[in-house]
Amino acid sequence: MPATLSKATPVLFVERIERSLPFFEAVGFAKVMDVPHGDHLGFVILNDGKIELMLQSFDSLAEDMPQLIDASRGRTFLFVEVPDLAAIEAALVIHPIFLPRRTTFYGADETGYIEPGGHYVTFAQFAKED
Repeated sequence: MPATLSKATPVLFVERIERSLPFFEAVGFAKVMDVPHGDHLGFVILNDGKIELMLQSFDSLAEDMPQLIDASRGRTFLFVEVPDLAAIEAALVIHPIFLPRRTTFYGADETGYIEPGGHYVTFAQFAKED
């Protein structure tokens, strides 16, 4: 029997989860689980009904898997398809843009933001097919 996959969920490592939560909540994610770590959150699972995303603090990772702490300091690039790019832009107006809105060669209107944890998130809206 060939190997199969059931699901893939990105895990973004951040200094403080509390700083990143408003960014993801603004685009429809809700916290479905959290694990405290000292006086702050160490881990959360976010879900918008279709997409799952996990955030983990550097401190929590250092305690759980110290051998990975150097790898966790890199930044992630997420590409997220959305039905209404204008709504995303309105929700994230206070966040820094790294990619001004553009139309791509592959037919998407897209724009990109830096979320408070330092990760790059590109939102793309594709034209509806007739």
